[in-house]
Amino acid sequence: MMDETEMKLSSHTFLSLLLIHPYISIFVSLPLPLYNLTMTRIELVFIATPAMGNLVPMVEFANLLTKQDPRFSATVLIITVPHRPIITTYFNSLSSSSTNLRFLHLPTVDPPTPDQYQTNVGFISLLIEKHKHRVKHALIDIIKTESPSDSDSVQLAALFVDMFTTAIIDVAAELNLPSYLFFASPASFLGFTLHLSQIETELTDSNTEFRFPCFKNSLPRSVFPKLVFNEKNGSSWLSHHARRYKETKGIIVNTLEELEPHALQSLYNDSQLPRVYPIGPILDLHGSARWNPNAVQYKRIMEWLDMQTKSSVVFLCFGSMGSLSMGQVAQIAFGLERAGFRFLWALREPPKARLEDPKDYTNYDNVLPDGFLERTAEIGLVCGWVPQAKVLAHKAVGVFVSHCGWNSILESLWYEVPIATWPIYAEQHMNAFEMVKELGLAVEIRLDYRDGEDLVKGEEVERCVRYLMNGCDEIRRKVKDMGEKCKMSLMKNGSSYVNLVSLIEELTSS
Repeated sequence: MMDETEMKLSSHTFLSLLLIHPYISIFVSLPLPLYNLTMTRIELVFIATPAMGNLVPMVEFANLLTKQDPRFSATVLIITVPHRPIITTYFNSLSSSSTNLRFLHLPTVDPPTPDQYQTNVGFISLLIEKHKHRVKHALIDIIKTESPSDSDSVQLAALFVDMFTTAIIDVAAELNLPSYLFFASPASFLGFTLHLSQIETELTDSNTEFRFPCFKNSLPRSVFPKLVFNEKNGSSWLSHHARRYKETKGIIVNTLEELEPHALQSLYNDSQLPRVYPIGPILDLHGSARWNPNAVQYKRIMEWLDMQTKSSVVFLCFGSMGSLSMGQVAQIAFGLERAGFRFLWALREPPKARLEDPKDYTNYDNVLPDGFLERTAEIGLVCGWVPQAKVLAHKAVGVFVSHCGWNSILESLWYEVPIATWPIYAEQHMNAFEMVKELGLAVEIRLDYRDGEDLVKGEEVERCVRYLMNGCDEIRRKVKDMGEKCKMSLMKNGSSYVNLVSLIEELTSS
């Protein structure tokens, strides 16, 4: 029998005991008397940009929080986008397995018309703006919800937005609800957006390199997101959202102190920012293997990898929204065949309409060189969208030729697979620059590639593949070391663990 003194744990100790990370199991049995019979349930609400790269890490973050404290429950507000059915498939796969998460589909609104926007970010930003009244009604319903038990009560404690859903900060303020930013990209890109407005007048100078506090090196114009140079609304959307970040109560970044020390320190030094919490890596290590319906293809890929020797496969994948022109596909095929190494290539067809995502090819003969599949049948496998996290976890994969999306970078570091950088869109060029020039954790194929404007020749692909598979021992050592630091950061007293505990203490003290 415990006495009263033993039952009085500090909030920090209590949360530390409860912390059970989804990737590193730290199971703790707590005596029943610690749970007050009358417990206020703390409700957290999340709303993310309707794109897989934004949705998945935010849902994983929501799930992580609900696992840390028995009082937490979470509602994820879902914005429906007709041209992205994969989002519906994703959420359907989670409904039966996430006991503390509730998924609420917001009623649809009329989308912005093409004359109202010039970029995908403009479309998304205007679409979110149109959802403000829908979100307000959803939040009011949550506030009015009465618990079915007289012994329980519900307190709506915080609203989490992401980098492009900042319009919803207005709704939170109107309801006197604290708002937090969940930033799914690196700390370096957060710092870039915060300082972009200061150099907008200089962007027309193609030879200029720019200094940003979040980067140790000067940043060449060629690695800026293409969006920045759109003449009609250029960097205005990024700068608009960045200004709104400062209105939140805290900023959660999917990174860790050990990975981005310089970028994070620059954010800590910014007195205009709210507190920054680096709590990553937050990853969905099941990946699309859980929610992609193509079980036959998944089985085929994993069985093929099982037949390969350790670190013998070059894995090429350009993300859920990544695709390349036919001319570039032909050059990759030429280079892979000449190099002669085993390869797994996720090859996807470019979208046929604006705002659509790439799709799997129905016939590779229409895009690959004549006879390529037959000549490489013994060493290679070409497929559509792959379960990337599961592939990176496989012992056969030795190198990852990647578009350098931040989720992909974190997955590769987690599984200690070196990256060869081939950025395509969004902030990927900047991510690649950071990995190669700032951190020394990747090898450059290109940093400034623009499909349709550039072409990596087959000879260059061959040369890079040979170099990566036959050497780069120092890069492999550094990647392995960072992979270990990623895991340690999530364990008790690790940097991300401590930051997460601090965030939870703030959320529960309201």
